[in-house]
Amino acid sequence: MPSKYKFHDPEGTYFITMTVVDWIDVFTRSIYKDILVDSLTYSIDKKGLILHAWVMMSNHAHLIISAKQGFRLSDILRDLKKFTSKKIIKEIENNEYESRKNWMIPIFKKHGIKNPNNQIFQFWQQDNHPVELSTNEMIDQRLNYLHNNPVKAQIVDNAEHYTYSSAIDYTGGNGLIQIEFLD
Repeated sequence: MPSKYKFHDPEGTYFITMTVVDWIDVFTRSIYKDILVDSLTYSIDKKGLILHAWVMMSNHAHLIISAKQGFRLSDILRDLKKFTSKKIIKEIENNEYESRKNWMIPIFKKHGIKNPNNQIFQFWQQDNHPVELSTNEMIDQRLNYLHNNPVKAQIVDNAEHYTYSSAIDYTGGNGLIQIEFLD
């Protein structure tokens, strides 16, 4: 069934969520978090992604994004999710220290078999649930929600102290990924 949530305006700014299937806590290990960070950076440098804000939690990531002129967000996210899913699953399979691989890999396979868009595995849930941020109120609400995720999850007391987030950028520091501030 098609989702009502789509990237309707190619010049719009969107809040999206990328969620691991079955909400598996993959991003508890730095090696997997770094793959997503590096892939977002590559998408900014080479694929036309404009990243305005982000946070990576243990099983999902929230992004506020738009695309440079001549690029499509749907294409950027498709490529990002395809690359990261293959790379992370390969890293899980080859990581001799990954104690969880014997139960994670079968779940990724189960979802991959069910989905005709995949060859073997499915890492990310299909839908990104894009919501166009068309007002300053919507932007402020999503920005606060995104940055306060680690605080609400009791990982940190202050949003800007969470490494895998753009909260530090919005308080005058420099985070892991280059962002373009929202107007």
